[in-house]
Amino acid sequence: MTAWQDRFDDRIMRSMGRPLRLLVRGEGARVWDDEGREYLDFLAGIAVNSLGHAHPVFVEAVSKQAATLAHVSNYFATEPNLELAERLMRLTGAGESGRAWFGNSGAEANEAAFKLARLNNSGGARTRVLALVDAFHGRTMGSLALTGKPHMRQPFEPLSGGVEHIPATIEALEAAMDDAVAALFVEPIQGEAGVVDLPDGYLAAARDLTRRHGALLIVDEIQTGAGRTGEWFGFQHAGILPDATTIAKGIGGGFPIGGLVTFGRASDLYQKGMHGSTFGGNPLATATANAVLGEIERAGLVENAARRGEQLRERILGLGSPLVTAVRGRGLLRGVALAEPVAERVSIAALDAGLIVNAANDRTIRLAPPLIIGDAELDEFAERFRAALDAAA
Repeated sequence: MTAWQDRFDDRIMRSMGRPLRLLVRGEGARVWDDEGREYLDFLAGIAVNSLGHAHPVFVEAVSKQAATLAHVSNYFATEPNLELAERLMRLTGAGESGRAWFGNSGAEANEAAFKLARLNNSGGARTRVLALVDAFHGRTMGSLALTGKPHMRQPFEPLSGGVEHIPATIEALEAAMDDAVAALFVEPIQGEAGVVDLPDGYLAAARDLTRRHGALLIVDEIQTGAGRTGEWFGFQHAGILPDATTIAKGIGGGFPIGGLVTFGRASDLYQKGMHGSTFGGNPLATATANAVLGEIERAGLVENAARRGEQLRERILGLGSPLVTAVRGRGLLRGVALAEPVAERVSIAALDAGLIVNAANDRTIRLAPPLIIGDAELDEFAERFRAALDAAA
């Protein structure tokens, strides 16, 4: 072990595995470790660094706001907070009926959404909350209750009650839905499950069924939002509007921020004193998010994600590797399905080849590069990923 690994083992809580490298600097789609080795970053902090590393717009926004007003309590409004709420109403399509709440992470956003679901309980009859098998909504106690992964849940049970996990099929949803359901939580693409797409027509069917039974449709866009899938938000591919959506990761471009956006009648469920966050929506976080989202829009990076995502898929399939059986996902959130359970071996081999990817499970490599990637990065990715697949075969 190196000296920094010893320090990590001695001082950092053992809830995570030992880090593979000590990174010290980043620029664009590249990072460097403490030994000066360069890596092509095709994970972007797990779909966080939308603009890559050290983007001038990000750096300027953080620096300028930190020198002006970094934090005030939620007893006061600030211009960046109001601007971000208005921007999100436009980008999500919530419009005049929408409202926003800001926290610091995706898990906090889903906690707020879980409480919103509990408020959709006029008369006390709506005791059920539906989520999907293999879903991932966070690691706090409430968001973990929504997460459909038994190995994550079991050490912390009993969790908050009333949540039922159903298979991700329209038939299972039809069978489960009734007037006792307060809300359905769903990810447009199940990222932690291995970048698994929902069945065709699922979100449209979910919108119809939840509306018919008075349940809320809550779409978790923490990994799929901020343009990553080739639309601003994943639900927009289906042409529907949910009752609420949770956001985080890419909207801050590396600065911690999360939030809940409500639509229509769901915007009136929260009342004064029902929820809050000390740091949520502070001017430093919201100014940075405004800058990141503004640059995504100005530079056409939503469109770039759609175009480059298809090129990335074609490059991977064009490698002709017998290990690769399919490429799932949309835009720049992709899962490379493997014929053998060697994803961890592939990810390590990729790192040795100067490429950062992620083993989402033992048969899937997850890719979530910055939205700024172009031809040069795609060419380098193909070369380095081929080397990783060959080494792991």
